[in-house]
Amino acid sequence: MAMASKKVAGRTRRKARVRKKVFGTNERPRLNVFRSTKHIYAQAIDDLRGVTIAAVSSRTKEAREQATGKKVERAKKIGGLLAQRLKALNVGKLVFDRNGYRYHGRIRAVADGAREGGMSF
Repeated sequence: MAMASKKVAGRTRRKARVRKKVFGTNERPRLNVFRSTKHIYAQAIDDLRGVTIAAVSSRTKEAREQATGKKVERAKKIGGLLAQRLKALNVGKLVFDRNGYRYHGRIRAVADGAREGGMSF
């Protein structure tokens, strides 16, 4: 087994373990974070209906204009932008889904940005 596939398999196992416990509703959606090498994506999901309520990524125009600097700083801005969109939809509480990633770096920055934007986990 190649190193990359070991990493992917490990993250998939961790992701399944986290998803067993984490479930989003309309009142308290699941904040899912995906991290690629260049970009970060965050979305709030209502698992009861199976829909995405709000989403922001470092690729959206609004985020590119506001989020500058290092990747961790951009990730924090992404969390803040998502919090703004959720506030407009009268959502104040979230369930955090780290998606199999360790809670540090950009993943933690998204959570911190959302908290600073007024969200609570």
